[in-house]
This record gives sequence, C-alpha cells and structure tokens, in this order.
Amino acid sequence: MAYSIDIREEAGVRSLHFGSEWVQGAMRIARPWNLELDYTREMMASLLLRDSDRFPRKVLLIGLGAASLTKFLYRHYPLAKLTVVEIEPGVVAAARQFFKLPEDPKRLNIVIGNGAEFVAHSRQNYDLVLVDGFDENARMGELDTVKFYQAVRALLSDEGIMAVNLLGHSRGFATSAQRICQAFDDRAIIFPSNDSGNTIVFAAAGEPINIALDDLKETAFALKEKTGLNLFRTLTRLEQAKTCVSGMLIL
Repeated sequence: MAYSIDIREEAGVRSLHFGSEWVQGAMRIARPWNLELDYTREMMASLLLRDSDRFPRKVLLIGLGAASLTKFLYRHYPLAKLTVVEIEPGVVAAARQFFKLPEDPKRLNIVIGNGAEFVAHSRQNYDLVLVDGFDENARMGELDTVKFYQAVRALLSDEGIMAVNLLGHSRGFATSAQRICQAFDDRAIIFPSNDSGNTIVFAAAGEPINIALDDLKETAFALKEKTGLNLFRTLTRLEQAKTCVSGMLIL
C-alpha cells in the first residue's frame, strides 16, 4: 500500500512524513547537503571505524527518506558508488522534488523494491550498508530480523560495516540489538541513544576493528575538516557510556 507522503516546513527545515507525526527525514533548506537530524550524523560515525582512503567505495542504503545520508556520501565521497533501495516510488519522487536528490546513474543507483528481498538476492559486496527503513508506524518489519541481518553480513566486504538506525528504549531497541549481535556473532556495538531517542548499532565483518578513542578523535577531526560533520559529541557520549574497554573500541 502506498504511503501518504506529507512535506512540511518549519523554521527553515523541510521534513518528510508518511501521514503521521514521525519524521522520516529532514533538510535545512539553506544547507541541503548537511545532515540535519542527529541520528543521521551518528550513522556516519561508521566512517571513523575504518582507516582507509578507499573506504567506502561501494555503499548500500536501505531506505531513502529525505535522502540525507545519500546526499552526504554523494557530495563528500566522489569515488563511492551508491545503491539505494526504496520500497515506495513516491518517496523517490519526493526526494527529487523537495530534497535535492541528485540524478547521476553512474554513481547513484536508485532501486524501487523491497530492501530485505534485494539483500537476500544480491551478489554484490559492499563496504558500508546503512539500514534506515521504517513504515508510517515507525516499524522496520522484515528489516529487523536475524535472517535479514545475516544476509547483510554475507554482502559485506572484508572491511565491511553495517549501521542500523533503531528507535529508542520505548520501542524495544534492545531486542533488535540482540538480533544484530546474533547475526554477527557479537561483533556489534551499540552507540548510546542520542537526544532524539534513536539508537545506532554498528556491526562488522571481516577485519577486526581495534581503535583507541584518542585515534577516533583524530579521525573525527579529519572528517570534520573534510565534510564539516562534527562527531565529537558522539565520541564524548561513547566515552561516558564506558562502552569502550580501557579506552579502546573493539569490534
């Protein structure tokens, strides 16, 4: 069933809704390439976890929304090829009309389809898989199952990372995090919930990740210089949450 797509504007911010108050994406009109919502910035913390000039070269995004993540990667990682799977054609049309989604078939492949089915049948490998798919009732459906997470793991390259946006405590994110841990043999880390209540979980396959928090801060500084994205608050919360043992992020 097609979504009822609403576009709203307030205080210079344009937002996407599926016929409810849940914000499915947002863009500050004066800064269309920036990441407006906290959780989108947190998902980009995945860029800190691999120290490679080639990371990421192939990215899969499940769920388009207002195209914030897609546009950020498109603008700042010109060597990356992006594939976006979006189940609702109207969302793609809205992203192009209202949220400045680029049209560039050489670098940006938009697939209209079911994200879980796409992952199950894909034979590609990806360095980064970003899962941010919700229906009008803020439910993830097939995108929040052990089977789906296992299928994502099978697509990841040797440096591959999956980042998943989960809603906060009231929506039972802990159960979702357990599914991710099961699918990835406990190679997952939960970043502390941000002010919006979203919780981001990162999971890795292939090469182990073992990074000192001080090194993460250096990488975050370089990312800020390159893209303008400031992840220092995220790293501070990570440190305060004592998620990292002896000052090391191990994944």
